[in-house]
Amino acid sequence: MRIAIASDHAAIELKALLREHMIEQGHEVADLGPETAERVDYPDYGYKLASVVADGTAEYGVALCGSGIGISIAVNREAAVRCALVSEPLSARLAREHNDANVIAMGARLLGPEMAVACLDTFLSTAFSGGRHCGRVDKLSHPPHRADSNSGVSA
Repeated sequence: MRIAIASDHAAIELKALLREHMIEQGHEVADLGPETAERVDYPDYGYKLASVVADGTAEYGVALCGSGIGISIAVNREAAVRCALVSEPLSARLAREHNDANVIAMGARLLGPEMAVACLDTFLSTAFSGGRHCGRVDKLSHPPHRADSNSGVSA
């Protein structure tokens, strides 16, 4: 698989560990940075990661920051990307099976290295189950314009 990985400064060590793990598993890995632990802004790396997944350069992405929250929000600004913040293998499996997530996000300050590897391995080895989930996933990639939305929810 072609996988892109990006982080902020808080997750630089976890990024290196996961990059090497994926390479050992035989994946083609593009490290989008950063290269050092100097302070950076996670949105910059999240947008870069989302772009290469959206255009097909990478099949999947791995997004990391201190909590995983900020970078997952940045990645999800791209409609063609479905980034799931996970904390254990069950959420990683369900993100693939039910949501056809193409990016996994994790928090380096919240997960130990072993759990992060377990989440990543589960994510990469799980297929989208399709079926009843297809219509929902399609809606994630094609959100209605706010003015056109009729959600049935009143303010």
